[in-house]
This record gives sequence, C-alpha cells and structure tokens, in this order.
Amino acid sequence: MSTITRTPVNPVAWGQNFLMHQGEVTEGAQRVLRCSGQVDLVEDADAPMGLSAGHEDVRGQFQAILDSLDALLEGAGMTRADIVHLTFYATDIPATLEAYDVYAAWIGETGAMPPQSMIGVASLVDPGLHLEIEMTAAR
Repeated sequence: MSTITRTPVNPVAWGQNFLMHQGEVTEGAQRVLRCSGQVDLVEDADAPMGLSAGHEDVRGQFQAILDSLDALLEGAGMTRADIVHLTFYATDIPATLEAYDVYAAWIGETGAMPPQSMIGVASLVDPGLHLEIEMTAAR
C-alpha cells in the first residue's frame, strides 16, 4: 500500500469553512478510483426506468449517496480519507447547502478536506432527484 501525501493549496481561506481545500497536490498514489455520479435511486416497477428517488428530501438523498460512496470505497479497498475530489450536482443549491452538515459529519471524521465543486443543474435523471455526487479517490 502506498502512502499518499496531500499538500493543501488555499490562496483564499473560505473553502476551509466547508471542509475543503481550494486545491490539493497529491503525490504517491498508485491506485485511482473514479466513480460515476451516485444518486439515491431504488427499484420501482411503476417508474419509467424501473427506478425512482429513494428519498424525497435532499438530506435523505445526501445520506443515501454517501452510503453508496462508502460501498464503492470499501469495494476498492479504500476509505473516505482517500477521497481527492468530489463534484456535487444539485437541482437546489440552497437546500443542498442547508443539508451540507450531513456531508460535513461524514467527511469531518477523516480530517481530509478534498477539493470539491458544486454545480447547479436544472434536473437529474429522475425528476425526484435533487443531488448527484461524483467522487475520485486515490491511494
């Protein structure tokens, strides 16, 4: 197992309030996990795709997506501390920021502050979805 070093690059400090660095130089990684966007979908035979949103609220969707990210990390033999970038796609940025404490509690215990982007979108693959998260991890 390699040891990855992370050097924060923060020309401004506001990102640290959101448990993120503006940039990070990572060195020593031998394995990289790139994940497709994770959403909170559950089987629903009545839905057009056979799937629909598992939770109606952003907070519930946030937690379900973070659980999916944990499963992906575990399957790759990695942990949350290995996350090097996240992209949040949100249909309602104010509601997502209001539920951001779910993410902060999830990532906060690692001490990692991976760079991230939050992008407002008009819609996601299912009309009941409010959030999608892409993740890159390295070890």
